[in-house]
Amino acid sequence: MKDEARPHPFRDSVQDVAATHRLPNTPQTRAPAYRLAFNDPDFLTREELRPVRLQLELLKPQMILDELGIRSTVVLFGGARIPDPAHKATAKTPKLAELSRYYEEARRFARAITERSLLSYGREDVICTGGGPGVMEAGNRGADDAGGQSIGLNIVLPHEQAPNQYVTPDLSFNFHYFAIRKMHFLMRAKAVCIFPGGFGTLDEMFESLTLIQTGRMKPIPFLLFGRAFWEQLINWDMLAESGVINASDLKLFQFVETAEEAVAAIDNWVTPDA
Repeated sequence: MKDEARPHPFRDSVQDVAATHRLPNTPQTRAPAYRLAFNDPDFLTREELRPVRLQLELLKPQMILDELGIRSTVVLFGGARIPDPAHKATAKTPKLAELSRYYEEARRFARAITERSLLSYGREDVICTGGGPGVMEAGNRGADDAGGQSIGLNIVLPHEQAPNQYVTPDLSFNFHYFAIRKMHFLMRAKAVCIFPGGFGTLDEMFESLTLIQTGRMKPIPFLLFGRAFWEQLINWDMLAESGVINASDLKLFQFVETAEEAVAAIDNWVTPDA
């Protein structure tokens, strides 16, 4: 965080935390009740403090990204299990090995977008992923290939997902709440790219589409990589024909196959209602 002059005369909270380390070691100073509330993990993780933790998870990445001058992002969602083509022989299924081509497309796309981002000194169109393996790694790796920075929004999972090695360290965030993480994916998004994936990818895709469909988020380029995958998985036309969505809702996204098509789609995108 920035070390700026404080606009008030009150004592710095950091100074008070340091001062507690110099206190006499007594039963009173060792008691949990004596800890400063904002420096007490046991207190902050209590059930009643959930509203405070939600606010902190919203504020911390927001403040850091603001301080670093990052104004817009291009978001990549996709499967954590999709392998680097160089390692597709280790894929659990033949289909997963076949999908490895989208790792390479994600990497190439992220590199192309990051090369543009560098023209704004890395403040616009910064690649943003979930920070994990698979397609997420490919996105961060492509940004690294271009010599640029990228964001990773990781989350604590039972299998202890760790950030991939290509996320810019100062832009590597960790979350407890899925909802706040998804807010940060979209708060600065200028485009959303969805690659083949599983439940997590579907969740992110449909929530983002719902926000646009309902007017809770303005329309932006929304690209689905791999028409065959998505049309086999979801009967989009049936949704419209049955009336559970409007036919016009199918214009909220478009299919692409390659990094070049995706870049062109973003460049030529027009608002669906225009």
